[in-house]
Parts: sequence; C-alpha cells; structure tokens
Amino acid sequence: MVSLLLPIIYLAFISLGLPDALLGAAWPTMYPQLGAGVAWAGGVSMIISAGTIVSSLASERLNTRLGTGRVTALSVATTAVALFGFSTCTQFWQLCLWAIPYGLGAGSVDAALNNYVALHYESRHMSWLHCMWGIGAAGGPVIMGWALAGSTWQNGYRIISILQIVLTAVLIFSLPLWQTPTDAGAGEDFTPEHRTLPQLMKVPGVPEVMCCFALYSGVETVTGMWAASYCTLVRGLDAVTAASWASLFYLGITVGRFLSGFLTMKFNDHQMIRMGQVLIAVGIALVFLPAGNTCLRAGLVTIGLGCTPIYPCIIHETPANFGKSLSMAMTGIQMAAAYTGTTLLSPLFGVLAQNITMQLYPWALLVMLLLMVVLSEQLHKKTAARRAKNS
Repeated sequence: MVSLLLPIIYLAFISLGLPDALLGAAWPTMYPQLGAGVAWAGGVSMIISAGTIVSSLASERLNTRLGTGRVTALSVATTAVALFGFSTCTQFWQLCLWAIPYGLGAGSVDAALNNYVALHYESRHMSWLHCMWGIGAAGGPVIMGWALAGSTWQNGYRIISILQIVLTAVLIFSLPLWQTPTDAGAGEDFTPEHRTLPQLMKVPGVPEVMCCFALYSGVETVTGMWAASYCTLVRGLDAVTAASWASLFYLGITVGRFLSGFLTMKFNDHQMIRMGQVLIAVGIALVFLPAGNTCLRAGLVTIGLGCTPIYPCIIHETPANFGKSLSMAMTGIQMAAAYTGTTLLSPLFGVLAQNITMQLYPWALLVMLLLMVVLSEQLHKKTAARRAKNS
C-alpha cells in the first residue's frame, strides 16, 4: 500500500508547483488583453495569497473531518476549476474572482500533504517532495511558453487545468490507500487536538516557528523576486543576462533539495537547518563581494542551496517539536505564516528599494537571515524537552 501511495504524493507535489509561476510567465501577454496595468499582477497575487492563508488556517478542521486524501482531492479539483476559470477571463475583475478559489485550494492541500508526509515518512521524502514542487514550478512556465508560441495564454491555463483534473481522478481512485492505518511507520495512534490560534500561540515555540517561516519565505521570495533587478540596477547587467542569472537561485533550490534528501539520512532536521543557514550566509557574503560578477553568480546559487533544507526540515520536525496531536494544526498555521511572509516582505523590500536604493538587497537578506537564526535557536531550546520525550 505504501509503495502505491508514495508515487501519488510525489505526483501531487509536482501538481502543486505547476500553476505557481504561470501568472508571471503569461502576464506580459495577459495584461493588455484584460485592460489591466502591468503592476496589477500584484493584486491578483495578493488575492491568491489571502486565500492560501485562510485555507491553511482552516486546514486542521478540514483534515479532521474529511481526511488527508479527500482534502487533497477536493483542493486539487478546486484549483483545476479555478485555472479553467482563468482561461475564460476577458476582464481583469474576472481574474480576481477566479483567484479566490485558486488560493483556497492551494493552501489547504499544501498544509494537508506536508503534515501527512511529516507524520508518516522520513525526512528525505520531505526534501525530495519539495524538489518535485520545484520541478512543477519550473515546468509550468515551459508549458505556458509552448502555449504562447502556438496559440494563446488561455490554452496554457487550460492545459494545466486538464492536468489537475487528471490528478484529481487519480486521487479519488487512491482514497482507500490514504485510509490504510499502517502507512509508512505511522507509529502509535494519537488523537488530533483542536485549539484556536490564540491557544496555539501560548504553546512554547509557536511564535518563534511562525516568525521563522515568515522570515524564511522572505529570504526566498526577496532573493528570487529582486535578483534580476539587483543585477541590472546595481551590477549593470543587461535584462536578458540578469534574468538568466536570477534563475540560478531556483536551480540551486531544486538541485539542492534532491541532494539534501540524501544528507538527511546522516543529519537530523536541526542540523540540516543550521547547514542551510550557514550556506545562505556564505551566499550573501559572495553577493556582497566587489570581486566581479562571478562571485554574484556563485552567491545566488549558494543562497538557493542554503534555502534547500530549511522549509522541508522545519515542517518535518513539527510532530517532534509540538507533538503528533498538534501537528496538523501547527502545519496549518506554519503554512499561513509562510504565505504571510511571502505576501508582505517582498513588496516591503520593493518599497525600500524604490525609495532608498536597490543596494539594500544583500543587507535585507542578511537582516532576515540573522533574525531567522536567532528565532530558530530559541525554538529548539523551547521544544527540546518535547523532542526528547518524542524521540
């Protein structure tokens, strides 16, 4: 049963990534046809992010009522419908309307799947699954590019929607596998605890882990979003070269998550998180160096490699840090914190860069990293007793 379910979960993670970069890839073609401004894509992204935050916070109750398999199938189906809705849009307000179910579907499946893997599978699978997300995120723009070259952006969204519908069918047929009680070392039985957000905030380590997720998401999104602008405005590269160099960051993440799956066989989650933070620091130092653009390229790749283990390893150690009974609730609020960091910190840096200077780019990354390191160490001190009890 386990061997049949695991490939389906891997497929689901690829599916999670497929739509994530579609809007950015298609927007230069979309916005004139929709009567929108070039900056209006940010509004759509914020609507999607708001939906993911809401559904992440609700994921614990949904998961308790329906189970991970049904939540995953329902969420992917919701995303498929929303993506098909995108393909029918002729005005900007319609795009905003369809962004609501897209965000709601994305958040709940993200939290449900991450929690399921954290409970039932070893850390290497968490890293490899997030590598699959990276493959999906890279594949989405490729599919959209094919659609734009041969027809329209609407067909790009339709193709991704059809792929999501196929996955929904696979998930529905796989529902009996999710109900198997002996999945992948599930361990002893436990009863999920239902707590409100204010109650969870009183649990030792919860404020720290939420801030860690928000700051990590800030490091990842600021690095990826503004790398090309930094290369162009500060280092004087042309736009094409800058875009290709910015992609090195994502290459570092994707390749690194594949490799880190093997490293987790030797190192525990906390050690992997520390190694990631050290690599990010090295990457930022390389970006700072005025020793030519070779160091800049190496720095972007190294930051990507450093980001590799942090997100999946914090997720994977959630049951150990907070107990299996709280893991679903904790995964939901951690996802919400991550989406909040993504939504707020990158635009905040954009405001600072516009009103002060783009040279703040490595400094902003350094500040977020230092805060994340301090809070991560506090988290592990506050949860040490529970980890010892659960080990």
